[in-house]
Amino acid sequence: MRKLLSFIFLLGISFSFHSQAIIDTIFTPKGKVIIYANKTWEYLVDKQFDGILNQELHSFISSDSSLNYIQDWDNNVCFTSDRTNDLGKLKDTIWLCVNNELYSQFCIPNKGYVTSRYGMRKGRYHNGIDIGLKVGDTVRAAWSGKVRYAKFNEGGFGNLVIIRHYNGLETFYAHLSKHMCVVNQEVNAGDVIGLGGNTGHSFGPHLHFEIRFYDAPMNPEEIIDFEKDVCKDENLMVHKELFRPGAKPSDFNENGESPIATLPSEVIVKKVVKSTHKYYKVRSGDTLSAIATKHNTTIAAICKLNGIRQNSSLQIGRNLRVK
Repeated sequence: MRKLLSFIFLLGISFSFHSQAIIDTIFTPKGKVIIYANKTWEYLVDKQFDGILNQELHSFISSDSSLNYIQDWDNNVCFTSDRTNDLGKLKDTIWLCVNNELYSQFCIPNKGYVTSRYGMRKGRYHNGIDIGLKVGDTVRAAWSGKVRYAKFNEGGFGNLVIIRHYNGLETFYAHLSKHMCVVNQEVNAGDVIGLGGNTGHSFGPHLHFEIRFYDAPMNPEEIIDFEKDVCKDENLMVHKELFRPGAKPSDFNENGESPIATLPSEVIVKKVVKSTHKYYKVRSGDTLSAIATKHNTTIAAICKLNGIRQNSSLQIGRNLRVK
């Protein structure tokens, strides 16, 4: 079976035929894989998974019922909120940790040069950054997370990969020539998730890269220095002005001020979204009982914190919250 799995991974093929009988389940560092009778496979998302990778952030966002922001997990649509999340109504400023202690790595998706920036372009808004590359160049995940979408998009993106990250953001990688990942797959920062291309509404090989927060696009240059290929800061102040169409970083810090310094003081309520929780990465042979004993807690407490059952299978490599 290991040889079969390796062979399928090399082919880079993933199909979903739910009419086929399941003949095996394999636990991998990238997630749970199910093998069908016709020798196809797919990653299996936990039935308990609600799509929320940053529970602390979502708890704060959803605490204001008047906003009604949603973040569903759907492998078939680009925008899971159906464009109903109006970030212009965001009342507070959120202190978001782009790189936290548990997921501290960042990787530039591709080291090509920027050919088109965020903002108005030919009478319409360009919601991302275009990076010049050659067909077949590697495209990498910016941060660790889980692949939500990986297929050809008829809306103009061509071959598109969308990754939801543990920091609360989603990134889009469009116009690929080939997908190198599948939906529900867990990826680390720097993993190859596709090859550069010229598919969809594209007039030359390039990577269209977007950063979104609850489906609302923001200027990637708020976070990333594309000349140095690094994150500008591990912290991001999220406020409604970030989502103004065509907003640029220079709009907020021309005088060297904090991004929130120019906002009316009455709308500023800082909320720190920085995890103080304790996590444990599951290893081969671990059991819930052993993990609970090691961290002086109970199985029931771990299950409640992670939304799992006491008889749930533990996925090697998964980070379980224990405190």
